[in-house]
Amino acid sequence: MFVLDTGCRWRDLPEQLGCGSGHTAWRRLREWQDAGVWDRLHQLVLDELSDIDELDAVSVRSKRGRADRPQPH
Repeated sequence: MFVLDTGCRWRDLPEQLGCGSGHTAWRRLREWQDAGVWDRLHQLVLDELSDIDELDAVSVRSKRGRADRPQPH
């Protein structure tokens, strides 16, 4: 999140973040993506917001995969 928020390069991550080298942080991010961590986290947030009625009428869960998306003509 720090890299996305600040625009810094992986190799420039501050040591104070405690995530090791930029290469280590990038590798862990890739491993978490491959393991589905971000998809599960996203679903948990949606479920939590739904449980406390914080989602409005325009917040709709999308179907998974590109095949389910309307294709431009």
